[in-house]
Amino acid sequence: MIEQYIPIFLVIGVSVVFSMAVIASSKLFGPQRPDSEKLSTYESGMKPVGGVRERISIKYYLVAMLFIVFDIEVIFVYPWGVEFKKLLGEQGISALVPMIIFLVVLELGYLYVYKKGGLKWD
Repeated sequence: MIEQYIPIFLVIGVSVVFSMAVIASSKLFGPQRPDSEKLSTYESGMKPVGGVRERISIKYYLVAMLFIVFDIEVIFVYPWGVEFKKLLGEQGISALVPMIIFLVVLELGYLYVYKKGGLKWD
């Protein structure tokens, strides 16, 4: 049984050794000429404003999470939409009901966030 996994372990081992060798060789043979300009922070060609540990509004993270939720929604809806005619022919209306429930629940969540002001930028 374990003999079947030997090729997998071998590939993992070779890839780890190769990646370590590449990293080590870049450190050993790569040019190392640090100066103040190279070590400075680069931010779109402008001088950085503020510190590194500045607090970011929680609304930024809320919008990011909402984007992920609705992106996942598209991942679920798209294949269903592509196969909709086939599903409707095989299963009838029972193919439509689960997706309607799924979309209603997501839209209720969207409305909740909208009513709470999660999408307003001050």
